[in-house]
Amino acid sequence: MTAKALPRGKSRLRARSARGRPKGSGRGRKVLLWLAVIAIMIFCLFPFYWLINTSLKTGPDLSAANLVPPNPSLKNYDSIFSDANFITALRNSVIVASLTTFFALLFGSFAAYALARLRFRFKFVILAIVLSITTFPPIAIAAPLFKLWTDTGLYDTLLGLVPPYLTFSLPLTIYILASFFKEIPRELEEAALVDGATHFQAFYKVVLPLAAPGFVTAGLLAFIESWNQFLFAITLTSSPDARPVPAALAFFTGSQQFEVPLGTITAALVVITVPLVIVVLIFQKRIVAGLTAGAVKG
Repeated sequence: MTAKALPRGKSRLRARSARGRPKGSGRGRKVLLWLAVIAIMIFCLFPFYWLINTSLKTGPDLSAANLVPPNPSLKNYDSIFSDANFITALRNSVIVASLTTFFALLFGSFAAYALARLRFRFKFVILAIVLSITTFPPIAIAAPLFKLWTDTGLYDTLLGLVPPYLTFSLPLTIYILASFFKEIPRELEEAALVDGATHFQAFYKVVLPLAAPGFVTAGLLAFIESWNQFLFAITLTSSPDARPVPAALAFFTGSQQFEVPLGTITAALVVITVPLVIVVLIFQKRIVAGLTAGAVKG
């Protein structure tokens, strides 16, 4: 009787507490929550909206702080796409960022698999050293790299940009993939080995397909890191044939001397930002799955 009376007593207490609450308290909290979400969205998206707004302005309208362009025009977009240097810079950015992402996933997958599966001493120390590279200031090695690249003939080449980009993209790739590999059961690989597969076949045919969200996350982050890299791009290149987009934007000129080409720069920024936003929105579920791998254990 006592065991049955306890749940009833709890239910009565809950009913009383529910009666004591005002009916509008739940709705008020929801309204405040949605207002907070809307405020955060406006705060985050307003700079990007202002970028698009400025890119649609020309002439005197550029100096006017209007929320809506008074005379919207696509002149700035026409000017950047008629510029051969900007098209070349876009091509260079795609090539360098794609190569960096490919090598980051290739080398990072093997390193992450070793850190996740093999048993050896100082594994945590090695991972900590790898991650510490991301905190290293790139400006500290810009001058030595400039001298080394000049002596070896890699200066002002597309291939010369890949190693520095890879240095700062690879640590995060290793960390994300290692966290994801730890979540994949070992029994699946052991079953493949029992069926006659080699260790590489088990890794290639069993582990990699299951780690697809982690690869998407690591690949996108590596691509974005390489796409937005400015310091090495401006330091290790000197001609329009080898400059990526971030460095090319610094050399935009206005129609007159001492004029800041604000309209063309913002139009170029919109062009190089929108594709990244679209890709992130398409793969957002896989990105979240890759970033949260290893966060919950149960």
